[in-house]
Amino acid sequence: MTADLATAKRDLRRAFRARRRLLHATQPDAAHALARRVLLELPAAPGDVAAGYWPDDGEIDPRPLMGAWAERGVALALPAVVERAAPPVYRRWNPGDSLQPDRVGISAPAASAPSVIPDLVLCPLVAFDAACRRLGRGGGYIDRALATLGAGVRVVGLAWEQQRADRVPVAAHDRSLDLVVTERRVYRSPGAARATTP
Repeated sequence: MTADLATAKRDLRRAFRARRRLLHATQPDAAHALARRVLLELPAAPGDVAAGYWPDDGEIDPRPLMGAWAERGVALALPAVVERAAPPVYRRWNPGDSLQPDRVGISAPAASAPSVIPDLVLCPLVAFDAACRRLGRGGGYIDRALATLGAGVRVVGLAWEQQRADRVPVAAHDRSLDLVVTERRVYRSPGAARATTP
C-alpha cells in the first residue's frame, strides 16, 4: 500500500468513525429497518450458515436480523480472532449463548463452540461507496477471513446510509462486497442491478 493510499484511508476512517458513533447514538431504530430490508433482499434457507458480528464502536447492530434468521432455521456464527496475524475463525452461535472477549477484545463464542464455514458473511464497515467498496477498521481481519473463505461466499456489508462516501480508496487485495444494505436502500456490486429504494 502506498503512503498516499494509507493516508487517504486513515483520513476517511477518522471522519466516518465519528459519524458512525453519532448515528449509533441518534438512530436506535435503524437496525430493525435494516433487518426488514435484508430479510426481503436475502432470503436465507433453513440449514444455511450466516455469519454476523458482535457490534462495537458504533457499528450498526445485526442482532435483530440474526434473531429473525434463527427463527427461520438459519444457523448462525460469529467470528473469533484467535491469533492477531491470522484470519478469524467462525464459530456457531445462537441468540442467548454466552460470549467471551477474543484476542482483540470483541465478544465471540467460546473455543468450545463448533467451527463452521459460512455461506453468507455480514460485514461491519466504517464507510462504503456505491460500487460496494468497503473501508474497515484497518486491522485486516475481515479481508483475511474473506480470502480464506474464497469467492463462493456471499459478502454483505451493513451500514447506515450516511456512511456512504463518494469513493472509498482501495488496495489490490481489498475485496469489494456483493451487496451493501442500509436502513434505506440496497447497493449491488458493479454488474448487478442498480440500488433499490423502498
